Amino acid sequence: MDNNFFTKNTKTFLLIPAVIICIAILLSIFGLGLNAGIDFTGGSLLTYTVGEDFDVSVVEAALKSAGINEYQIAKTGSGAVRTQLEVRTKDLGEASETMRMAFEDELEKTYPNLTFFTIDTVGATAGRDLVGNAIKSCLIVFACLLIYIAIRFDLYSGVTALLALLHDICIMVSFMVFFRGMYQVNTSFIAAMLTIIGYSINNTIIIFDRIRENNRLFAYKEGSRKNVVEASVRQTLSRTVNTTITTLITLVVLYILGVESIKEFVFPLIVGMLAGVYSSVLLSGQIWAFFVDKQLFAPLTNLFKKNKGAAKKA
Repeated sequence: MDNNFFTKNTKTFLLIPAVIICIAILLSIFGLGLNAGIDFTGGSLLTYTVGEDFDVSVVEAALKSAGINEYQIAKTGSGAVRTQLEVRTKDLGEASETMRMAFEDELEKTYPNLTFFTIDTVGATAGRDLVGNAIKSCLIVFACLLIYIAIRFDLYSGVTALLALLHDICIMVSFMVFFRGMYQVNTSFIAAMLTIIGYSINNTIIIFDRIRENNRLFAYKEGSRKNVVEASVRQTLSRTVNTTITTLITLVVLYILGVESIKEFVFPLIVGMLAGVYSSVLLSGQIWAFFVDKQLFAPLTNLFKKNKGAAKKA
């Protein structure tokens, strides 16, 4: 491997995610954007008492047989064996009653004790509230991370860490656009996105910590910032790769063996995790070096240094 591989090819590393995000934006403009799930579009919530333990795959087959292709299934009830079934579907229009009866007739072939319990209309308001709360949560987290990392390391590290997180989220959203025919954007995606924010920042912090340590060494004091980044990335690479592989093995097994609802959660997690490793190894340190060399935030950086010095004297 080239001695400067991680810092010499920064433009290429930036171009790859930029192309992915631009393609996703173009698809969205032409009406092939995110496939919003029931949580955001509204629909109907059907509740049944099955009377015994039931197989989710049988329920899925009955729904497809009745012509219902967009749904969410949940097992509910108390005790070790859950015998209540909840099915969420999009608004089926005038054919809703006919399709519901067809679904029940098909499911009763396997579970003759099936009893219809209730039907409720689910509005999209809750989904909009959820998205709003998720955005607010992300903004609060970003602000807290920026302040903490700026104090703990420097302002350049804080800004870079936030840009890396934005990269990871944009890549996750882009792949949900690419695979819109397979996965819907629902509450599982929101949960996966918030999970990735916590996971990705950890890898980035590890690299920034090593950069800070190397900056104190005499061998790097007079050298280029890129040399510090190159050495720091190489020193933390094995740790990052090993941690990622260990986590990915678990996620891949869950994806292979899990039901559809699990896959909808695990797929964006896998994408986000790979995006997080990409940004922390190939982008974060390099962007930090660019910011430091250009001194883009010099006034604010000096302010944080003064606050650090005052805190140490106190």
